[in-house]
Amino acid sequence: MKRWNDGLEYKKPGPALFNSYALYAYDSVWLAAQALETFLNSNGTVSYSNDPKLRDVNGSTLHLSSLRVFDGGQKYLDTLLTTNFTGLSGEVQFDSDKNFIHPAYDVLNIGGNSFRRVGYWSNHSGLSIVAPETLYGNSKSDEHLYSIIWPGETSETPRGWVFPNNGKPLRIAVPNRRSYLAFVAKEKNPPGVRGYCIDVFEAAINLLPYPVPRTYMLYGDGKRNPSYNDLVNAVALNEYDAAVGDVTIVTNRTKIVDFTQPYMESGLVVVVPMKQAKSSPWAFMKPFTIQMWCVTGAFFLLVGSVVWILEHRMNHEFRGPPSQQLITIFWFSFSTMFFSHRENTVSTLGRLVLIIWLFVVLIINSSYTASLKSILTVQQLTSRIEGIDSLIASTEPIGVQDGSFAWNYLVDELNIAASRLVTLKTQEDYATALTKGPKAGGVAAIVDELPYVELFLSSANCQFSTVGQEFTKSGWGFAFQRDSPLAVDLSTAILQLSENGDLQKIHNKWLLRSECTDSLNPVDENRLSLSSFWGFFLICGVSCLLALLVFSCRVYTQYSRFSPHEGGDGDGETEDIRPATRAPRRSLRTTSFKDLIEFVDRKETEIKEILKRKHSHNSHDSKRTHHSGSPSDDAGGAHA
Repeated sequence: MKRWNDGLEYKKPGPALFNSYALYAYDSVWLAAQALETFLNSNGTVSYSNDPKLRDVNGSTLHLSSLRVFDGGQKYLDTLLTTNFTGLSGEVQFDSDKNFIHPAYDVLNIGGNSFRRVGYWSNHSGLSIVAPETLYGNSKSDEHLYSIIWPGETSETPRGWVFPNNGKPLRIAVPNRRSYLAFVAKEKNPPGVRGYCIDVFEAAINLLPYPVPRTYMLYGDGKRNPSYNDLVNAVALNEYDAAVGDVTIVTNRTKIVDFTQPYMESGLVVVVPMKQAKSSPWAFMKPFTIQMWCVTGAFFLLVGSVVWILEHRMNHEFRGPPSQQLITIFWFSFSTMFFSHRENTVSTLGRLVLIIWLFVVLIINSSYTASLKSILTVQQLTSRIEGIDSLIASTEPIGVQDGSFAWNYLVDELNIAASRLVTLKTQEDYATALTKGPKAGGVAAIVDELPYVELFLSSANCQFSTVGQEFTKSGWGFAFQRDSPLAVDLSTAILQLSENGDLQKIHNKWLLRSECTDSLNPVDENRLSLSSFWGFFLICGVSCLLALLVFSCRVYTQYSRFSPHEGGDGDGETEDIRPATRAPRRSLRTTSFKDLIEFVDRKETEIKEILKRKHSHNSHDSKRTHHSGSPSDDAGGAHA
């Protein structure tokens, strides 16, 4: 270094100005001189000759033809490559590929107009704080660099993201809103910004492994909500580096900027004024759906008919003239609803079916009573607007928040006339417009994003409610310029906030409000449908079917042993049965349906009595036949 400083002819005040290139230049001069000395000592001669490749072209003033070529150039080059010495830049030695064997460099940390050495690098030692020439042959496992000061005055290593404009703070645009200030608003003392969106952004920034210097800049005059499309366009035009606030992620915006992961779900909904529903004289029909009423009535008749079939042959209360029996079926069926049927069941199958049916009736009665009580006692609120479809079909004015993308969506996507849309600036405008209604200069409904609507309804506006479902699905995110790595890193941070519960805590801090004490009880939600009871009806139907099958098998068995012509007149009287006059027995196939019905209509006791007498008579005939066919009788007959 002393030799370098002493050899400078031109100096500026202060230390000599040099860098690593100056050291290489100094060593290069020594390398050339030492190689030339070796070349001359080895009997090398300095001679030149013409080169036929060097010639002048037409009009050239370079006079290339006057140049000469050093005849010992190749030998001199070989001498250069075999030279080995240690210079100011370190060891100078070349390999067979004409590369430095031990190249070394200074590692500098440059910041602003100054720099500091943090170590060295060489093929042998790698990164080190020790000069490479002192490390040859030594271990490098324990070597390291001095700490580096990164942009932003931090010693933490960034993950590759470069701050714009040499580390200048990010220019973050924040909407200067007029309404719904809980989401984002201007802070007066101390000056700044605050709100739910700001807290989410700050929490996400704090999770990044590198600092992000930032400056919040208000966008808008504060007298009305700014246009969010214009705000996103300003980010795309590099007027701002990012936009932080209640910015909805929509298609036309994603084409010009990059959004983070949504930190709040959103979607357009319809808000309408609600009025108390008038009492209806048919309110008692509302607990069940029409399908439920029909199936229940059908099962009442089915169970009554099955019980009548099972009881008709042995229970005198289920006998009589046809008209009386029909009345009995209807009376017994519907009286089971109140457990007040006067007819007693005596058959085992009838009692089994009745027990299962009474259990089903108990469940139906309890559910009906609870649903009817809810419908009659809880306040019912209704609106003639049932959702976005009925709103589109009408011609009444619609309220839209100032600056919201809902205006463009209703006009461009749903083809609603712009003349029907009314801009509302504050929450008070919402309540006033809905209360007045379209006839008094207000609106019939308001279309807005769900987070705003939830905050509006929670602010003691219980006379309003949403109708229908969300007809769009979107979310709020932070907007950055295209290809900004911060959008990706903040998306990961937002997911982390959601997983550890911090996002919900921030939501509760800013957006948790008192709920309405009035209960909204839509009728359709309290109506009981068949899907809630089909299991009970299935059990009851299967029990009825099994009981009828058992009854049919029993009747079939009795009828196979009974001939209709062997009975009397059906009143318990039977004719004398004689072998000479008894009609031949008919098969079941030749039996008429009328005979079968008459058999089923007989009393059980009568059938049993006839079968008993028939069995006794058959035994008597068998004995007579046996005595008339003996040998003594045959001999007596022959003798006569």
